[in-house]
Amino acid sequence: MSTIFSKIIAGEIPAHKVAESNEYLAFMDVNPIAPGHVLVIPKQETDYIFDLADDVYMGLWIFAKIVAQGLKNVYPCEKIGIAVVGLEVAHAHIHLVPINQVSDMDFSKEKLNVTSEELASAAEKIKQAVLTITA
Repeated sequence: MSTIFSKIIAGEIPAHKVAESNEYLAFMDVNPIAPGHVLVIPKQETDYIFDLADDVYMGLWIFAKIVAQGLKNVYPCEKIGIAVVGLEVAHAHIHLVPINQVSDMDFSKEKLNVTSEELASAAEKIKQAVLTITA
């Protein structure tokens, strides 16, 4: 079951990466619902997040926590919202979204129109913030 995320992991499709380990990858959502919207995925190709092995599942959340801490340093907000929807792409993933109110997590609202340059700039800022956390 090859997905767009599998192609990003393989380097076949470019992505604005925020953080990466041997098992996980975080990158900017190209159709964000808010500035700083990041996707966190396991590199293991699995459709349903609850089908992940326990160690991979727990590692994904720890990786997402680190990314969220860096994200909050770049995008001052009340909290980093978390969503696992699982219907858009058949590859387990976590949405991290800077939020100040519940309505900021509304996936039915119109997506932001951002350029590749804006995504690249945001990714670099978040990447640097994540590096300071993991250093």
